[in-house]
Amino acid sequence: MHKLLSQLDSAEPLRDMSLAELEQLGDEIRDVLCNLLSERTAHFASNLGVVELCLALHSSFDFRRDRLLWDTGHQVYPHKLVTGRYHEFGTIRTKGGLMGYPNPEESEYDLFMTGHAGCSVSTVLGIRAGDQLLSPDRYSVAVIGDGAFPSGIVYEALNNISEVKDKLLIVLNDNKMSICPRVGGMASYLDRLRTNSFYTGLKTEVVKVLNKVPLLGDPAERFLAQIKEGVKAGLHGGMLFEDLGLRYIGPIDGHDIGLIRKYLAMVRDLEGPILLHVVTEKGHGFEPAAEDPVFFHTPPAFVNDNGHAVPKSKGGSKAYTNFARDAIHQAAGKDEHVTVMTAAMCQGNKLEPVREDYPEQFFDTGICESHAVAFAAGQAKAGLRPVVAIYSTFLQRSFDQIFQEVALQNQPVTFMLDRAGLAGPDGPTHHGVYDLAYMRVFPNMTVMAPGDARDVGAMLDFALSLDGPSSLRYPKAAAETIDGPRADVELGRCEVLREGADGTLVGCGVMVHECLRAADLLKDEGLELGVINARFVKPIDRETFSRVLALSPFVVTVEEGCLMGGFGAALLEMACDQGLDTSRLTRLGVADEFIEHGDRGELLAELGLDAAGIAATCRRRANPVSQDIRDSAVG
Repeated sequence: MHKLLSQLDSAEPLRDMSLAELEQLGDEIRDVLCNLLSERTAHFASNLGVVELCLALHSSFDFRRDRLLWDTGHQVYPHKLVTGRYHEFGTIRTKGGLMGYPNPEESEYDLFMTGHAGCSVSTVLGIRAGDQLLSPDRYSVAVIGDGAFPSGIVYEALNNISEVKDKLLIVLNDNKMSICPRVGGMASYLDRLRTNSFYTGLKTEVVKVLNKVPLLGDPAERFLAQIKEGVKAGLHGGMLFEDLGLRYIGPIDGHDIGLIRKYLAMVRDLEGPILLHVVTEKGHGFEPAAEDPVFFHTPPAFVNDNGHAVPKSKGGSKAYTNFARDAIHQAAGKDEHVTVMTAAMCQGNKLEPVREDYPEQFFDTGICESHAVAFAAGQAKAGLRPVVAIYSTFLQRSFDQIFQEVALQNQPVTFMLDRAGLAGPDGPTHHGVYDLAYMRVFPNMTVMAPGDARDVGAMLDFALSLDGPSSLRYPKAAAETIDGPRADVELGRCEVLREGADGTLVGCGVMVHECLRAADLLKDEGLELGVINARFVKPIDRETFSRVLALSPFVVTVEEGCLMGGFGAALLEMACDQGLDTSRLTRLGVADEFIEHGDRGELLAELGLDAAGIAATCRRRANPVSQDIRDSAVG
């Protein structure tokens, strides 16, 4: 039993705790986190790194009234534990349990669901602007990591931040990491701030002295003023932030609760928006995670054996991400014109071998998806063949660059969308269910969905042969392979896997496997169903699908994506344009709602997208009257 944590119904008692009690609370939080990882995979190193920061914030502010936003949100576990959710914590990232990100439906302490990086500064700036008009005594705090800080939207917000007069704090949590080691000029700048020996000691006293130098106006005094400002700039490592209108303070030790509380008390009395630079260690308190924070970002379940992480089980089947990585690696090896870029997700996309073997062809832009896409368009214009490997949900951040820099210019950029479909326990901020809809609206764009592991490599090769942009998507799931001889990938051609006189199932992407399993179930019941691997969402196979819609008793499309604008919608549009009867067409997919977190298999079953659900839909279409009677009897 965790003595202190178990007694917390809210974070209010933290404000009366002694430093020793807060440190004990930190130990209990780390124990809970290690226990969680013995049950299931979860975000780990990032949460270990913010324990003291979380406790200092909640013991310095009352966030039932004051405002707290956690950027990205996957480091919110300590926050959940101290805000009354300890007894539910064992359910985190399971269906019906706590979300692994902030969730306003769970607690008044959670203001926004935050799963995409960089948005907290803009959002907290808007909150504070609203509070200045309606509740001026509230204080607003955003915690943003150094990996998220280079996001373009952060600088758009900083450009406006001088409009806020008071009670706004940005805590820059600097742990020298994104998910992978961070890259770019801002990373180097923060490194210089962290290693400036003058900054936390000598600087303060020197600047006090410099501020006493009189400025009267004659040439000698103007020269002295220039020297004064030059010395201040040399000692003041945070001049970039100061010039943008932020009062910069730090860097300070982010694992010293007492020190952080001292600085938080100080900034409450300062005017203007404040940036407090806090240095933390990802994985702090558990040595294996501190030594390898990349692996321990979301590690597999393990047992803590005297400070050693012992995996509970070995990895399972090879994932689609691995097949995509291998195809990219092979393409880069065959053609030096092929370049690869990722947005701080080298480890998530499993691209380390590409980075190591072809470093001059590999580019990590950091958490800057808009820049990554425009950057890729520039490379394509120069004669390269860029492959942009980004999660489906994160590519949404670059919608305008896909439109203007890529599609409008007809640049041959290939998009490989990982985590397409349901992202399981990561939940609604990470489900990649919109990419088919948002990619197919652009002229010049070819949109593909590999049906199995073999399709992935074949489609990448095909994409790299095109003169314009293209995309292909694949889920976070164990890869499967369709048995038997296969058709080559041809532009706008689907693949007929089975013929069937009683109806037709059309699987978009890896849903074709559930369609095959559903067809097997129904075959045992006397129904012979055809199964088609759609392969292309745009251009759609007009010839094959026109024939199927005209001749098949019923057609069911199945996609792991939104129904609005997805593959089924594309088929309806084609049928409408050609004057075909669509009364026998049924579309299965994600309805107009956000899907909660849970195991991917559980979510597919709930949505009727597993074999059993697809078979049930086919039974209703094959014999609607008798099936309705059976459904009523069961009910």
